[in-house]
Amino acid sequence: MSKRKTVDAGDGPPEAVDRDARPPVEAIRAAAFAQFAERGYPVVTVRDIMKACGLTQGALYNHFKSKDELLHDIIASTQGELERLCQQAVAGAGSDSRAQLAAFVRVYVMRHCRLRIEALVANREIGWLDSARVADIRRSRRAIRDIVVTILSQGIERGVFDPPRIEGKHDLKAIAMALLDQCTHVSMWYGPGGDLAEEQMAKLYTDMALRVVGARPQD
Repeated sequence: MSKRKTVDAGDGPPEAVDRDARPPVEAIRAAAFAQFAERGYPVVTVRDIMKACGLTQGALYNHFKSKDELLHDIIASTQGELERLCQQAVAGAGSDSRAQLAAFVRVYVMRHCRLRIEALVANREIGWLDSARVADIRRSRRAIRDIVVTILSQGIERGVFDPPRIEGKHDLKAIAMALLDQCTHVSMWYGPGGDLAEEQMAKLYTDMALRVVGARPQD
């Protein structure tokens, strides 16, 4: 009588990856963000992304023609949502330039605290896209910068802002970019469980932004 072969756990079929409960396109986007953030765009394959979300490679091509198109989609989608949120925050802040800048900085910082992986991928991996796709994303980034420029310009006209000058002149684009860079890079180091919660971090950055532009106290 032959002995029954003992089957080691490692000899069996690979453990199945649980399918993401989200709709396929959202599951693919989430997996792509996570994979690109952890390993970098050039190294990650379509197979890696689909394995991470428990779908077949064919499922990706139902929504995206290529890995390049997927990268563009996830960066453009998070960038577009950021632009929409910034516009919405400013529109809901009333006519006071100080309130508008505070609302803008708050929503911008909160999003970069909460969606650190998305911010990392959008800022680090954009260079792998072709020039046309990069131009599409930069248009949105300029639109966000111009929101800040408009707030600053109106605040100066209304006498509530007095930002630094260079040779007697304001360079509002440079000031806007400095504020945006400061707010964007919170995503590089902030993490939950630290000394400051997201709301506190947003308040800190809001106060700093208002000081930078020389905001005068409200009556």
